[in-house]
Amino acid sequence: MPDDRPFWQTKTLEAMTPTEWESLCDRCGKCCLVKLEDEDTGQIFLTDIGCKLFDAGACACSNYPARRKKVRDCIKLTPMSVRAIGWLPRTCGYRLVAEGRPLEAWHPLISGSSDTVHEAGISVRGRTNGSEKTVKLEDYPLHIVDWEDGTPEPM
Repeated sequence: MPDDRPFWQTKTLEAMTPTEWESLCDRCGKCCLVKLEDEDTGQIFLTDIGCKLFDAGACACSNYPARRKKVRDCIKLTPMSVRAIGWLPRTCGYRLVAEGRPLEAWHPLISGSSDTVHEAGISVRGRTNGSEKTVKLEDYPLHIVDWEDGTPEPM
């Protein structure tokens, strides 16, 4: 008897094809924001500063295939890293699947539309305030945001 459930409910992260893996990303853009770490406590703070390759209008990396060559601290998400990275938002498709939780209704795999993540106010589209190219390093702390789970509040 065939299992009619979608792949993310039947496969482990490790068993997914590259196409299936990439489709788990909801394109919220939160991974592309600069994060600051308190050296004493290890606490991670989210900023509204996009990485130097982040296209704020498209809410996506402007050079995804070469991102790790051009941005030395760009983190490649893998099944192992998804389970270890504490700053991934609770709404992240990778994290949800890793934790055995369902994808959100606005996730493109559920809604069938890549726009629903933006319509639901989950993405950072239109909410960044500069990039690594335009904001001085010493000003980064001024850009710390208090978006619960990295989710921007509507403007």
